Amino acid sequence: MLPLAQIVDDTVTGMGYELVEVAFAPRGLLRVFIDGPEGVRIEDCARVSRQLSHVLTVENADYQRLEVSSPGLDRPLKRLGDYERFVGHLVALKLRRPFEGRSNFTGVLVREADGAFGLDLVESTKPPAKAQAARAASPKKARPDAAASGRRLNFSLDEVERARLVPNLAF
Repeated sequence: MLPLAQIVDDTVTGMGYELVEVAFAPRGLLRVFIDGPEGVRIEDCARVSRQLSHVLTVENADYQRLEVSSPGLDRPLKRLGDYERFVGHLVALKLRRPFEGRSNFTGVLVREADGAFGLDLVESTKPPAKAQAARAASPKKARPDAAASGRRLNFSLDEVERARLVPNLAF
């Protein structure tokens, strides 16, 4: 019998979607995050949920509840294809080991000529205390004012603990 994650992956990709993540939560909750080239609508989630319910019943999978959703605005980057797809987007990245005393970085994802990845770093233009005060005074603001620092962080995917898109909330 195939592992549950493989069954889910085969089903989701067979339906033309991308499997972003499979997560197991307490009380038998199986969470499945899907994406597509044009994004994901609620109808897509319902369609995948119905199909997975049938497949997981046939496979006698051990779960109590199934939840299918989009990865959200702060979509995680997990696979090489994710990094390739989101070149040019603003990304928050946490390294496995600190670099220059820091593990967390934010910047625009770039692809180097040699195929490696990098971040054109974005640094806050306000001192941390002022940035926190500004966020508290204006909760609708998505993030503090930021500007390109002119610095680039080069990294390999095995150095990344986690990476997520930074939501661009322009109303």
